[in-house]
Amino acid sequence: MLKRTSFLGVFALAMLVLASAAQAATHVYVQIGPPAPVVVAPVPPPAPVGYVWQPGYHVWTGAAYVWTPGVWVRPPHPHAVWVAPRWVHNRHGYYMVSGHWRH
Repeated sequence: MLKRTSFLGVFALAMLVLASAAQAATHVYVQIGPPAPVVVAPVPPPAPVGYVWQPGYHVWTGAAYVWTPGVWVRPPHPHAVWVAPRWVHNRHGYYMVSGHWRH
């Protein structure tokens, strides 16, 4: 019984460590800030029923920023809210925080 209990304890500890590592984000830092967002004109057509607008954003390709246009998307469930991607600046440079659905 002691061996099984020890194994379960080690297994549980390993799962906690792996879960923590999976949540740790690795940032790619860019020394040049992103350009201003692209203003889309004319305004996108009206939303299809049940869809939300995900605005465009700049992505770093390793050599330059490239604009990714906005799109209409269907949320994963009715009350999900889209949190747009954004660039964050700190002492190391700029890094992107990916967009995601908030439940």
